[in-house]
Amino acid sequence: MLPVTLKIWHKTDAAALAVIANNRNIFNQVRDSFPQPYTVTDALKWIEIHGSKNPYQNYAIWVDDQLVGSIGFVPQEHERGHVVEIGYFIGEPFWGKGIATAAIEKLLQLLEQNKTYLRIEACVFSKNTASMKVLQKNKFYLEGIQHKAAIKNNVMLDIYIWVKFLQPK
Repeated sequence: MLPVTLKIWHKTDAAALAVIANNRNIFNQVRDSFPQPYTVTDALKWIEIHGSKNPYQNYAIWVDDQLVGSIGFVPQEHERGHVVEIGYFIGEPFWGKGIATAAIEKLLQLLEQNKTYLRIEACVFSKNTASMKVLQKNKFYLEGIQHKAAIKNNVMLDIYIWVKFLQPK
């Protein structure tokens, strides 16, 4: 497995982010708020918003000295304050190398340090079987399927809800 590191986003990451994110195959597996085409301007806006939050909720995924993807989480509110939803993508040239599996493992380690978060969720489009396998490797289980819950590229898709529980410490 490759050595994966999660780092805080910096404006200097924008050009590399735009290169890996400007990819139709990635866009097809993420929410429509993810721009396509993905430009350096889009990357700078995203880094400006997400790179300054404290505590940090979004991280650049690095292998050695190369930016290869992004991973983060969104804390839920009120009675769901113990829940976070995670999301991630890996640049297509780096698919199939165990990077997403390792990045999720590292993010889970960070989330375990926060005693508030007990339930981790990931929502995956039905066509993204590779992401489902990555979640299974990290001991997520399929909680349910929301049938015909999303329309992506004019195609109705199911959303698979994957869940992992963290132990309170």
